[in-house]
Amino acid sequence: QVQLVESGGGLVQAGGSLRLSCAASGRSLNSYAMGWFRQAPGMAREFVAGINWNRDSIRYGDSVKGRFTISRDNANNTVHLQMNSLKSEDTAVYYCAARYGSTIIMVRSLYPYWGQGTQVTVSS
Repeated sequence: QVQLVESGGGLVQAGGSLRLSCAASGRSLNSYAMGWFRQAPGMAREFVAGINWNRDSIRYGDSVKGRFTISRDNANNTVHLQMNSLKSEDTAVYYCAARYGSTIIMVRSLYPYWGQGTQVTVSS
């Protein structure tokens, strides 16, 4: 079983930056692909970014390419999401997710482990 806890959310002005972190416990994240998803009010949860266990495969959602960077520290069982040039449309609850395997999947239903989410609010 993998437990995930996100942190780093908050209120930021448009154009600003935030760095989200996801700390895992219960099991090493080695051999797990990690993903960040987000969900705005009234919207479906969407894929933001994903990284496989050895960091040689990374994917981003179209709306965040060039602005967000995902990284992971397997030694410390953490995953990060650096968010730059934030826009009001980035406002959402951001979730960390994990799935066993090396393939990055953009489908949320294929991730069995989720954190509780952290709120990101971007004011325009």
